[in-house]
Amino acid sequence: MINYLVMLHVVAVVIWVGGMLFAHMQLRPVAADLLEPPVRLKLWVGVFGRFFPWVWASIITILITGFWIINIIGGFKGLGMHINVMMTIGFIMMLIFFHVFFGPYRRLKQAVVAEDWPAGGAKLAQIRTLIGINMLLGVLAVAIRYIL
Repeated sequence: MINYLVMLHVVAVVIWVGGMLFAHMQLRPVAADLLEPPVRLKLWVGVFGRFFPWVWASIITILITGFWIINIIGGFKGLGMHINVMMTIGFIMMLIFFHVFFGPYRRLKQAVVAEDWPAGGAKLAQIRTLIGINMLLGVLAVAIRYIL
């Protein structure tokens, strides 16, 4: 049972962190080079609209499987330092995502509907920064297992 839980946990992390890595490192530069602001902002609203449900599903899966695994192995008392650090990073990432989702992303969608391209660009820049931070935290969380 624990192997299936770990597999689901890791797959959810891969979906979330891998999606951020693709969006930030590959899609963003190409979109910035090829698309004018109105089209680029509409593209990002569409991309986030498809990606963010996967992030929500990943967060739910990570939480359920993580706490289930902790329960199976005897609770919080005997957890290694690496698990505590990964969990802390994961909670920070979740808080950043919640902020992005309920703040800048909501305002980005509003700006695109209103065709307020400067405001939309400002929100997209804010989202880009926060996703970049989350992407680095996600890579760090994965690496922690092998560092500590």
